[in-house]
Amino acid sequence: MKKKFIYSLLIASGLTMSSCQDFLDYKPQGTLSSENVKSAEAADALVTAAYAGIGNDDMVGPMTSMWVYGSVRSDDAYKGGGGVSDVADVDYYEHYNLTRPDQGLMHPFTWENFYKAISRANVALRSVNSLSEAEFPLKKTRQAELRFLRGHSYFMLKMLFKNIPYIDETISNDDILKVSNVQYKNDELWNKIGEDFQFAVNNLPAKQSQIGRANKIAAAAYLAKLRLFQAYEQDDKHQVTNINKTRLQEVVTLTQQVISSGQYSLQPDFAENFIAETENGPESVFAIQYSINDGTTIGRLSYVTGLNYPHGAPQYGCCGFHQASQNLANAYKTDANGLPLFDTFNNSNVDFASNTVDPRIDHTIGIDGHPYKYNPDLPFSNSWVRDPGVYGLFHTMKEQQLASSSSYHKEGPFIGSSKNIDIIRYDDVLLMQAEAYIELGQQEAARPLINQIRRRAAASTGRLKKSDGTFASKYNTKEYGSAGWTQSYARSALRWERRLEFATESPRFFDLVRWGIAAETLNAYLDIEKVRRPFLSTAKFTAGRDEYLPIPQREISFTKGLYKQNPGF
Repeated sequence: MKKKFIYSLLIASGLTMSSCQDFLDYKPQGTLSSENVKSAEAADALVTAAYAGIGNDDMVGPMTSMWVYGSVRSDDAYKGGGGVSDVADVDYYEHYNLTRPDQGLMHPFTWENFYKAISRANVALRSVNSLSEAEFPLKKTRQAELRFLRGHSYFMLKMLFKNIPYIDETISNDDILKVSNVQYKNDELWNKIGEDFQFAVNNLPAKQSQIGRANKIAAAAYLAKLRLFQAYEQDDKHQVTNINKTRLQEVVTLTQQVISSGQYSLQPDFAENFIAETENGPESVFAIQYSINDGTTIGRLSYVTGLNYPHGAPQYGCCGFHQASQNLANAYKTDANGLPLFDTFNNSNVDFASNTVDPRIDHTIGIDGHPYKYNPDLPFSNSWVRDPGVYGLFHTMKEQQLASSSSYHKEGPFIGSSKNIDIIRYDDVLLMQAEAYIELGQQEAARPLINQIRRRAAASTGRLKKSDGTFASKYNTKEYGSAGWTQSYARSALRWERRLEFATESPRFFDLVRWGIAAETLNAYLDIEKVRRPFLSTAKFTAGRDEYLPIPQREISFTKGLYKQNPGF
């Protein structure tokens, strides 16, 4: 069925936009710009172009799926593919080997793509700002949407690079080259980005008539996410020095605004977050929209995870990247009480004949003989794995779609999908509030929030049966009780829950950095994993450097040293 998105407006308007080589010189080249917009219709087309901008990525410069930057750099996954030299740039991220002069293409293009998206938002803001409310009755709403979109791009850039130049619609092209990436201190920059989301909270409607547009509740959720990151205050070497209780209380207030709105809820089955047929459901707070069969040649598809399908599966044939780690598979083991094994999970590898596990493992990891992507007649096979001698036999699965799905499209060897990419889900909102409560010393308030997530996980087995009606795994997931629910235990439970809930979706690395435990967690992971996977033998996370990506050298060179490199690079 053809899906209706706000992007259809972009097609209808005939708007085309392109860019020069560097984002700093970026000027729209097409039928519309902020200088010649004279109507509300034209201004609205620029707003639509800004929405399109946050999803205009690819495998080289990812903006939507952070599987390279957030999953492979964590303990969740390996690069995969045809050995370490296959797309070697990703191997450099996996080994934290970015101090070499040749930084590769990926994160420089991610930087560029996000600043192109920011430029689109700024161009549109200038146009919308120039019109009166009489000329454009939706002026305030569209301003708020644009600031939401700009805030999203800046949030992602800050999470990736930390020290970034902040350029808004008031800065002229002549003054752009005067803006340094260290103009603002860490907390000041969070506040600048937060101003965009706060404006969106104050000026967006609670609901929008068109799917895909940001609303007031989504803005509150995103501002909560920003305040949660901001609460963990870092020094210049990226180490957490304080957890700001005022910011945590803001997180509680903002997430409660989302919860109390009644607009969002958990999907009954965890699976419904990962199949195109149930996208834009009650759990999706804000998502980047894609389409197929929309009147264009191949639609607006996402190819950012197009390399990550099982290579040996005849229906796919490419390319076997993004394989789940042994450590992640072991993390799903549960004890006799249906609770995680915080301290002993990695002492032995999971055995599906004897160990009980959390059902989310079979939503997340492709395992030999287990139903693949909810098809009982299509078991995953070890023969599908491209290079098991290097990367083992587990595959990631959440981002993939069945070849029979209406969202699936293969273009040559590369695979695209019209499945939306969720930026914030309701499960994230619940766990953000739980985290804030725990760090505020109100851990009992967090327990029912975490248990909501676990209760849904335990119930999410309906799509996991084999063709004979049995399960390939032994499931046992229970809720946490009040006994022993100290702040320390609750913190471990929260962090574990976030890992299981969002595994291979990319938040893991950024969570570890936020909590200030990236170095200890990842080096402990590597100490064991490099024995299992010798290709990791030289990998080491260096605290004070590897929490963030280096500022692209070409940007430093272009600005003649105005931009300063991150520590350690």
